[in-house]
Amino acid sequence: MISLTLREIAATVGGRLTDPAQSDTTVAGSVQTDSRLVTPGSIFFALPGATTDGRVFADQAVGNGAVLIVAEHEIDVAVPVIVVADGVAALADLAREVVARVRALGRLRVVAVTGSNGKTTTKNMLRAILSAQGPTVAPEASFNNHVGAPISMLRVDEGTRFLVVEMGASHRGEIAHLVSIAQPDVGVVLAVGRAHVGEFGGIAAVARAKAEMVTHLPATATAVLNSNDRRVTAMAGQTAASVRWFGRNEGPGVRAWNVRSDLAGTGFDLVIDERIIGVRLRIVGEHHAMNAVAALAASQALGVDADQAVAALEAMPRAERWRMEMLTSTSGAVIINDAYNASPESMNAALHALTAVVPKGARSVAVLGEMTELGATAPAEHSGIGDLVVSMGIERLVVVGQRARDIYEAAAGTPSWRGSAQFVADADEAFALLSAELGPDDVVLVKSSNSANLRFLGDRLAGVAP
Repeated sequence: MISLTLREIAATVGGRLTDPAQSDTTVAGSVQTDSRLVTPGSIFFALPGATTDGRVFADQAVGNGAVLIVAEHEIDVAVPVIVVADGVAALADLAREVVARVRALGRLRVVAVTGSNGKTTTKNMLRAILSAQGPTVAPEASFNNHVGAPISMLRVDEGTRFLVVEMGASHRGEIAHLVSIAQPDVGVVLAVGRAHVGEFGGIAAVARAKAEMVTHLPATATAVLNSNDRRVTAMAGQTAASVRWFGRNEGPGVRAWNVRSDLAGTGFDLVIDERIIGVRLRIVGEHHAMNAVAALAASQALGVDADQAVAALEAMPRAERWRMEMLTSTSGAVIINDAYNASPESMNAALHALTAVVPKGARSVAVLGEMTELGATAPAEHSGIGDLVVSMGIERLVVVGQRARDIYEAAAGTPSWRGSAQFVADADEAFALLSAELGPDDVVLVKSSNSANLRFLGDRLAGVAP
């Protein structure tokens, strides 16, 4: 973070410094809400939580080196405390001020990414491209909500040239709030899908929420939109910003043609600036071609040379931990660990990726768990994935967890399917089953929402230490 006095921070967040004698003390460390991540010089926001309160961890934060605590109540600790009415709002206010101050220096450009699927991969692609151009700040993992995104923004300093912000939401208004903080120069909308549909109450409500990315952009900004998603294309008429397009095959803007994938990665022909450039990603899955052209269209809007952007993408070793991550088990089986998140669309894409990369003579194995946050549509959506497994001819299905059982029921109940399905109660049972049967001719997709914890099952199968 940039250097600020405690007086400036208190004024920015509308708080009261409990020790006015410290008003001119300067801080410039990281901002954290997890005391375990605090390092010497950090600011610790002691936010209230669903099951506990950050104040409980204030002493631990101070012990780890925190020099300032921001909390909703006074705390008796050995460092200054700023008391605020709302800790989350204070975090947002501080991020807004810091980003604005760095932007005022004239170098910072901000690009924000939203969409039902692909946000984290596209964010990582943009980080790879922009880091080659200058100092770049981007979120770790999926820091994309009302707390994580501001924490990521607060990592900018006077030398930062690019800030990449990932924006997720489970309720209307959340993306608009994040846009108001970051004030993006470029806003990317990847797709509108059924992730979080249970919270929003329907796909139309999801589309309205994602549109907040572009409806709140100024005329000086650029909206980068997916021309293959009709709900996204409709957003072009809802923004004052200029519009750039990306997509697959025919259409306007940056395009991916002749997409193909195998166990070594994904290739496609990039059409950009009336040129055709061959691209070879080291990331498995045809759906990543769309993430790549989205990142390329956004970087184009920022003035990045296309050849340099492509070179940066081709050097990426993987999309992200637990996202189409290629591993090898002790038995020689290939494990595709994609179990950090799941929605009907991303499950569909991952299953298609599995069938596309299985070599001739090898067996396709899908190990699937629950897709969360689908509300009343969950049974039908899980059954649909079981039907998809059958229609794609996947040879072995292992379904993990009661909440995913509809996948198993749909597949196992299809008489014409030549594959085999098995239901297991938990990841331990799945590990025992798969350890006994996997061999060097198996390609295994492990896919579920984060809360199902199958990402750790994928690691165990590959012998990766926790």
